[in-house]
Amino acid sequence: MKAFSPVLLNDRTLPAALSCFPRDRAMWIDSEEVESGGGATFDRYSPAHGALVTRAPRGTAADADRAIAAARKAFDLGTRPKMTASDRAGVLLKTADLIDRDRELLAHLDSLESGKPISQARGEVAGAADIWRYAAALARTLHGESYASLGSARIGLVLREPIGVVSIITPWNFPLLIVSQKLQFALAAGCTCVVKPSEMTSASTLHLARLLDEAGLPKGVCNVVTGYGPEVGAPMTTDPRVDMISFTGSTAVGRAAMAAASATLKKVSMELGGKNPQIIFADADMEAAIDARVFGAYFNAGECCNAGSRILLQCDIADNFVAGLVEKSSAVRVGDPLDPETKVGAIISADHLTKIERHDAAARDAGATLRIGGERLASDGFFMGPTVVDQIDPSMLIASDEVLRPVVTVMTFETLDEAIDLANATTYGLSASVWSRDVDTAVGVGRGVRAGTVWVNTFMDGTPELPFGGFGQSGLGRELGHSAVADHTEEKTFHVHQGPRTSWWLPRT
Repeated sequence: MKAFSPVLLNDRTLPAALSCFPRDRAMWIDSEEVESGGGATFDRYSPAHGALVTRAPRGTAADADRAIAAARKAFDLGTRPKMTASDRAGVLLKTADLIDRDRELLAHLDSLESGKPISQARGEVAGAADIWRYAAALARTLHGESYASLGSARIGLVLREPIGVVSIITPWNFPLLIVSQKLQFALAAGCTCVVKPSEMTSASTLHLARLLDEAGLPKGVCNVVTGYGPEVGAPMTTDPRVDMISFTGSTAVGRAAMAAASATLKKVSMELGGKNPQIIFADADMEAAIDARVFGAYFNAGECCNAGSRILLQCDIADNFVAGLVEKSSAVRVGDPLDPETKVGAIISADHLTKIERHDAAARDAGATLRIGGERLASDGFFMGPTVVDQIDPSMLIASDEVLRPVVTVMTFETLDEAIDLANATTYGLSASVWSRDVDTAVGVGRGVRAGTVWVNTFMDGTPELPFGGFGQSGLGRELGHSAVADHTEEKTFHVHQGPRTSWWLPRT
């Protein structure tokens, strides 16, 4: 890959909306732009170009406190919980239209901050708008239950009421898309929110807050605080005024957030790590399976909890499949994220790239075979090419540990039962895919693998209608799907008695 120099971010090839980069950005608290109470800021440099792209406030615990107070006031005293479902849906639909309007701006913000290819970022923004529209539809169909069969004098109602204040903490790998798998469902239910995006990718979430304001969201309902976990994220998980935590990130940080939430028994929704098996049988469509494996492994530079990072091959096809995988991997275009032809952009940070290199080196030292890649590419940014590591023993750390990177590992199996055992040989259970023309094989593996999503003869297809989440240490709860709004509510039993009631302690007359 050719090395490239840092781009000038006022270059004429960028949209006019980005012409004034580097751009200072403010937090959004109680429907106002605010700076950090401590006055500090942090800079985000493009991992592809080395240029400063965002300067944001370094929020403090006091800033988080202010945001939580605004959300609490908006919920307890504001108009939000009393808005009709139609009004809530209207705000979400207007927000979706505004996301479409600002698609190029939002895509460039995510591409520049995360290093993801601009063509991919555009697709994610379009997908985010679609999820906002889906949430609007759910807002109008949220309902409880009624029971008129309890006797002539009793009626039972089960009401769904918004849970309250929701803390939303999102990661760096899909900045706009992941907040758009959470925020609008809380808003559709009538909740108020405090959002903390990753300090590495704050810009698109901060812009989203302004779009919500433009769409007519009431004062204080959505607040965005930027900064680091110990300073901002921690109080968002411990504050007793917060009723629910929705977190996406690493399993280790998720455990800490759950432990913090336990002190006040908050509801938690956790989307955590994955080490996702891709199980290919000898009767599979090899060309399609190889193409899907290349996409699944290198999409978003492999920085995806759903990445197809663990390939399990039936022994009869292993050599030919690996040869085809290496050939396809070598043709994947790695380069400048702002080039529409780029398939793999930059790694999120220098520290993360170093972690990847150490992880791969440890696998080679343990006896694994490197087929292609495995080293950083010469560039002004942080790049690694597609990597295939073969001859993996299940006991190796690389076989079970999640490290988000453009690396696939290859293991082999003989029988269906052995494939299922290998697939389940991690603490994770986020997703899996099975490739076979035999329906019994596909269904048998799909039933046997412990994962929240199982694809058959495809990979990483998604739609807002289907729930997303994992088994085991891949998380708790589900995002998306028809219950996404209901998950942000509490059920209230409303038991109505008609007519006079006989007291149990007075004698009958």
